[in-house]
Amino acid sequence: MLTGSVGEFQPGPASSGTSTICARTLGARLKLLLTSGGVTNTSIHSALVQLLNKPIAQCHALVVPTAQWGHPMCGPASVRGLLAAEPDSRHLSGLGWASLGVLELTALPTIGAARWVPWLREADVLLVDGGDATYLCHWMRESGLADLLPSLPDTVWVGVSAGSMVMTPRVGEYFVEWPSAPDDRTLGVVDFSIFPHLNAFPTNTPAHADRWAADLGGPAYAIDEQTAIKVVDGSVEVVSEGQWTKFG
Repeated sequence: MLTGSVGEFQPGPASSGTSTICARTLGARLKLLLTSGGVTNTSIHSALVQLLNKPIAQCHALVVPTAQWGHPMCGPASVRGLLAAEPDSRHLSGLGWASLGVLELTALPTIGAARWVPWLREADVLLVDGGDATYLCHWMRESGLADLLPSLPDTVWVGVSAGSMVMTPRVGEYFVEWPSAPDDRTLGVVDFSIFPHLNAFPTNTPAHADRWAADLGGPAYAIDEQTAIKVVDGSVEVVSEGQWTKFG
């Protein structure tokens, strides 16, 4: 059961760092670790290793930078930092993977699935960075990756910010930065929405989260940089050494 009441911010349990509920998941069966800031603490790291079922140092990763191109705060320098596993990306691409490749979704429609689908199937994990979730959703559909997800039950999806939000039904207009986005809808692989970066920025306070959740009107979580949501076979587990809340 969730330890916090609706709308009340709660720190992660000090002992286990987890809280488990049951929830319906839609479509894809791959294993999800949905984070705000990446693998930032021991509890989230342990959850990732459990999903991978082997040490990180033995796993082959593909990093997906695509969402960054849709956000005005991102650009060539931030994408380079992610791909080069520079210090700012130590909680995602810099975790010490056996290998780290790049899967740029905007390129996939031009090269054909016969080339890129094998790359995907050979990977243990997809590291999907933040940016704009609606832009990422668009290119997941255009590239064919969204349609392929149900056939990847052994692949782990590690999302950061928009890379997590894209799996939800809606992100809320508050988080839409891509000018060409038709609306705030995303893939709906899970049945809850995510408000990331809780208390990390002046515009991501609990009060902002309350208003965002009220506008959405559906199940949602607000999570900080020390919190993740693990989803496996319909079971949703909040893994936290920080603060989070559940709405709806």
